[in-house]
Amino acid sequence: MNYTVVNRDALPHDANTWDFEGAQYPNTNVSFIWVDMKPGHVVRLHQHPYEEIFIIQEGSSTFTIGDQTVEVHTGQIVIAPANVPHKFVNTGGVQLKQIDIHVSKDIITEWLE
Repeated sequence: MNYTVVNRDALPHDANTWDFEGAQYPNTNVSFIWVDMKPGHVVRLHQHPYEEIFIIQEGSSTFTIGDQTVEVHTGQIVIAPANVPHKFVNTGGVQLKQIDIHVSKDIITEWLE
């Protein structure tokens, strides 16, 4: 049996996110972004050629998906369809912790702003 263990700190990252790109690892066909974002921080408008699934673990945020806006919080899941522009902002008073699953072994992002 083959398995892989990855430490978060070994992933490419910036101040708010760590990127796990499945293409970098054997037997993996999905990617994800591990988010730990301060209140008020924003992920700019963008889109992907595949669905993106957001699992809100802690905190709350406001998502804009297409022409709709939704407030979400701990314990909710948001699904953005393929090729639909989306963005989010941490609108809570605590760290936003979420996992953003990319249904692709490569993270493909078109930034729109």
